[in-house]
Amino acid sequence: MKQLRTRWGRIPDRQNVWQEYPRPNFVRDSYLNLNGEWDYCISASADTPRYDGRILVPFSPEADLSGAGEILGPGQYLHYRKYFRLPDGFRKKRVLLHFGAVDQECRVSLNGVLLGVHKGGYLSFHFDVTDVLREENTLTLLVTDWTEKRPHARGKQKLLKKGMMSSIFYTPQSGIWQTVWMESVEDPYLDWVKITPLFDENAVRLRAKAVFACGETGVPERKVHVRISGQGQTVAEADILPGRDFVMALKEVHPWTPEDPYLYDVRLSFGKDQVSSYFGMRKVSVGRDGRGIPRFFLNNEPCFFNGLLDQGYWPEGLMTPPCDEALQYDIRMLKKLGYNTIRKHVKIEPERFYYHCDRLGMFVWQDMPNGGGDYDMLFVTYLPNLCERFARETPDHQYGRFRRADAEGRRQYYRDLNGMVKQLYNHPCIVAWTPFNEGWGQFDARAVSSKLRKLDQGRLINEACGWFDQKGGDMHSIHSYGRHLNMEPETERVLALTEYGGFAYPVSGHTACRRQFGYRHCATGEELTGCYRRFQEEKLFPCIEKGLSAAIYTQVSDIEEEINGIMTYDRSVLKPDPRVIRELNQRLYELFRDSVRLSFRA
Repeated sequence: MKQLRTRWGRIPDRQNVWQEYPRPNFVRDSYLNLNGEWDYCISASADTPRYDGRILVPFSPEADLSGAGEILGPGQYLHYRKYFRLPDGFRKKRVLLHFGAVDQECRVSLNGVLLGVHKGGYLSFHFDVTDVLREENTLTLLVTDWTEKRPHARGKQKLLKKGMMSSIFYTPQSGIWQTVWMESVEDPYLDWVKITPLFDENAVRLRAKAVFACGETGVPERKVHVRISGQGQTVAEADILPGRDFVMALKEVHPWTPEDPYLYDVRLSFGKDQVSSYFGMRKVSVGRDGRGIPRFFLNNEPCFFNGLLDQGYWPEGLMTPPCDEALQYDIRMLKKLGYNTIRKHVKIEPERFYYHCDRLGMFVWQDMPNGGGDYDMLFVTYLPNLCERFARETPDHQYGRFRRADAEGRRQYYRDLNGMVKQLYNHPCIVAWTPFNEGWGQFDARAVSSKLRKLDQGRLINEACGWFDQKGGDMHSIHSYGRHLNMEPETERVLALTEYGGFAYPVSGHTACRRQFGYRHCATGEELTGCYRRFQEEKLFPCIEKGLSAAIYTQVSDIEEEINGIMTYDRSVLKPDPRVIRELNQRLYELFRDSVRLSFRA
């Protein structure tokens, strides 16, 4: 594979990488970033290693920017070591150590004391390290990662690639791939806040969790002072009890939309502990147009979700963008082209991604990263494409066929699902959850949707994206990479084209692999633009009147063997004509508005 680089792929200062505050929705003034060069080694033993290399955290050893250039295999151990001192004046009452994400399982120790074990490669976690801190500290991690050989969530990572569809999977990665950091807090302190906009009531519901050094999670006589402001003006203020829901009325509501991504600031005070947060006032729901056809609604108005599938991969960093500017680039580019939605495909991003979508105004459909065993691609890919009845009527309680026979793996899925919703709950940009994609590790989808509804009643559910439909969720989800697009509205669920297109164009000098994959190949940018235009005008636009209310094109960028991005893998070339893309997107919104407006008049 040829090593490509984006314009951001040079790290001039290896001790100052990814220094931005990693949790913008829950901010304190205390922050110590531990990214930079660490000692590391990969060995066949979990015993005390000989550290013989240096790795740039937060890049995985498989990523070029890490400087390691190694793949962690099943049965191997990845060891990390970091020496650090706390800055003068940093320490308050308690000190917390945070990890953005470590793939897949890790044991964390500080100064020889085991802090704990974490499973799951996509979620953040932390430890209270107050009682084991010294003047000079040694932080160590022991990591294992079996990729498809264990049922953990793994997304698009794959160790062994074989068969035609193997090109849609990518280089596996392991270990630390998001920021490692510390903060010092008061005692007691706030652990998190849950913020739910109540759009129709002109109010917001809050619940704060407090933590005490003794392990208690709440004391009735202690309250949290909450102040909500908009553009510097206080719009609501109250004292609330930790651990209980409290509804705060707003004087007036400024809605959040992609065109006007207005955010309210929140200041929480709990004794000496001070935390800043934010939220957006928006409501997503399913309603009906004048002909009774189900449609998506935003803030009680019909809405069309028009976007791209986004894998979130980078040539030099794999799942870790080279910097925060790069992370913003894709979002800004899609906004300029007229899209309003990103479907974040089987990956959970660092929280700064969602923060940028919140403030820039971009809807996010968030997938749950897929797991389970090594998939039978004949069963989950070829047969559903050949037979619509097979795709829509196969029950997903056949755990063996769907590679979900491992009961502990299914329990881990629920723990990860719960963690994903909790971690991302406050971000207004997220408007839909996708628990399963194309049968990859799918099981009991109706039960999973029921669980999601209990966790979050304010977002849409794309229950079984593409096929193996169990008739649940809010949308009838269709994947179509062929030349034909046949759609008929359902009576209860909204019609959504959740993957389509995939037109491939290899740009000379900007491809990573000799083997190249796409669903329809084009020889030039002009041909690609023409294919896109014809599909939109001749196939997609006529479906809007039939009830189509979402369209997700594949995809944002090329990745390794996949060359069906609108941008090259190195983000150097935008393949289609941007003027045509903007024009077609504008026409799509106009057609949707006219269709819905006429149906309501009728």
